[in-house]
Amino acid sequence: MTTRDYTANVISATKVVPDGNFKDSKASGVWDINEALDLIKGGNWPNVANINPAAFVDALFSTHLWDGNGSSRSITNNIDLSGKGGLVWIKGRDTGGQGASQRSSLYDTERGAPKRLISAHDFAEADEATGLTAFNSNGFSIGADAETNQSNYDYVSWAFRKQPKFFDLVKYTGNGSTQDISHSLGSTPGMVIIKKTSSTSEWFVWHTGVGNNHYLILNTTAAKASYSNWLNPTSTTISLQNDSTNSNGATYIAYFFAHNNNDGGFGSASDQDIIKCGSYTGNGNSTGPEINLGFEPQFIMLKKVNSNTNANWYAFDSMRGMLVSGDDPYLYWNTNAAEVAGNVLKITAEGFQLKTTANGFNGNSDTYIYMAIRRGGMQTPTAASDVFSIHNRDGEPNSSALSLGNSHVIDMVMSANRYDDSTNYRYITDRIRGKDLLLNVNNGDDEFTGSNYIQFDDSTNNIIPAGGYGNNSGGTSLDSVFWMWKRAKGYFDIVTYETTSASNIGVVHSLGVSPEMIWTKRRDDGSNSQWLVTIPALSGTLYLNETSALSNNIRVTNIDSTSITMATGGTFSHAEENAEYVSYLFATAPGVSKIGTFSHTNGSTTDVDCGFTGDTPSFVLLKRTNDSGSWIVMDSERGIVAGNDPWIKLDTLDAEATGNDVIDPLSGGFQVASGYLATGTWLFYAIASIA
Repeated sequence: MTTRDYTANVISATKVVPDGNFKDSKASGVWDINEALDLIKGGNWPNVANINPAAFVDALFSTHLWDGNGSSRSITNNIDLSGKGGLVWIKGRDTGGQGASQRSSLYDTERGAPKRLISAHDFAEADEATGLTAFNSNGFSIGADAETNQSNYDYVSWAFRKQPKFFDLVKYTGNGSTQDISHSLGSTPGMVIIKKTSSTSEWFVWHTGVGNNHYLILNTTAAKASYSNWLNPTSTTISLQNDSTNSNGATYIAYFFAHNNNDGGFGSASDQDIIKCGSYTGNGNSTGPEINLGFEPQFIMLKKVNSNTNANWYAFDSMRGMLVSGDDPYLYWNTNAAEVAGNVLKITAEGFQLKTTANGFNGNSDTYIYMAIRRGGMQTPTAASDVFSIHNRDGEPNSSALSLGNSHVIDMVMSANRYDDSTNYRYITDRIRGKDLLLNVNNGDDEFTGSNYIQFDDSTNNIIPAGGYGNNSGGTSLDSVFWMWKRAKGYFDIVTYETTSASNIGVVHSLGVSPEMIWTKRRDDGSNSQWLVTIPALSGTLYLNETSALSNNIRVTNIDSTSITMATGGTFSHAEENAEYVSYLFATAPGVSKIGTFSHTNGSTTDVDCGFTGDTPSFVLLKRTNDSGSWIVMDSERGIVAGNDPWIKLDTLDAEATGNDVIDPLSGGFQVASGYLATGTWLFYAIASIA
């Protein structure tokens, strides 16, 4: 069905679906369940909270990665570019290839496909017949051009969808005098990029961090320059003089990027920001300035503005990697250079911190501008398949690459070898810590590197689809299972934190609700590094790598919808001196996931209602809390059946067991079979069907 942008929505007795441009209109009415679900999944459900239905960044911005194949193809990023309009910025990542393979190409809906601009050059626009060939309702189409799709080379695109208080674009013709150019951003821009399209001309950039009396040039490293005759941006216009941005008869394109300052109006309560433009002053220290955005970013652009030394336009994103430790891949908007990497940034739940002394990012007393866009997952999921997936590797040879691309971005993977041999494992890795960084679930060992084992993006092996995860281990065939989570409000989140002293530390998270289960692991010291599982409802702690019963050794306190406090002292502190930690936060998302407990008596069956509305679970984790017992995992890919179920223990390296009936399917949940689980109180974590 067709969905539109509505604001100030009211659900009333009669459904009203307006036509046309309805930024200021109301949608009302009674909607059937299929319409509602369709709109909810797209972030466009008009509800009583009077929210803007395009209120979530997932529908407005996308970073997408692909390996070139040298032939026409469609790129699906779930951004409606044909209906809403917008910009696609494409950059080649590799060294080598044809001369144009690293160019940074811009295509937009105002000028239309296949008209291309190149940000590293002052060229006029040109038709590139095999570049970006069409804008689609869920992405865009490309041909075989070296700038977009050369075989065996890697590419990234950043797509900006037109939306008030996020992004706008305007094509105009200069008049050689003065004129005001109207825009629909609905707020004063944070950054404006202007390019003459009809002939050779520099890219002019205004940014709030340099002010009305200065400008920058996108295709060079030039420092800010004085200029008093242009822009003076307002929430509706920019003002132009008779200069290179307004030459008589010349055609131009202007890109408007918003700056939300606690007035973005996004999110389910219309109170969140999703884009910020600002500046900071470097300190030349590896503990650099920390920029508080009020959100965790998925994209960051940085540029030094007070000099032209190492003053490139740098672009980072979470799909290629913005890691809590290790090297962050970055690209240049102003050159055709390939992707490089360095330990530049540390991402936090509230912004980012500079972690380098490099002059291009954090020179002492140097001034830098940035543009940052919020991470997705702002809305609570309504379908498990949007945030969870399973791959059962049964008989697939490890000598060939395993590609686990899914319909959702993969942020955390837990994997287990199913059969007993010398290569058994129970691993967890995540996008925040980065590819190949593994933690053993079954013991307290330090974080370690498993070369070519787990990759979220790999520009060398060319195996990972956008947002995916891959396994590229060599050797003999291994039968393994992979459980994969996406971060999303009210469902699942990941946080990392570091300590400098042995004292309680507050940790901000983005779960949006109080977590109901928290797994915490010290990354850098195996001697004091148990997996502590905090269950707030039970006022106790379990150990993921042990079978012991619930203890009252509480190490996480002050748990709420935005933060938790990690406590020091006692056994297995969560806040030792000079330590690094990761925590995984889980919650009940109605109809998608459920965390709870049940009492069971061996010899009887026990029905467990998960609220899955007719569905049976795709994943079930069980642990007895009143006495010792293993952590047992079952899933629908290997089989949750009325009979014996394959199950794996997380706390040991035992082979998968198949000789017991542990649970049976039950509408809305599962039934504990009568003969296997011991009498007692059991913790469970279940995820709904993903079929």
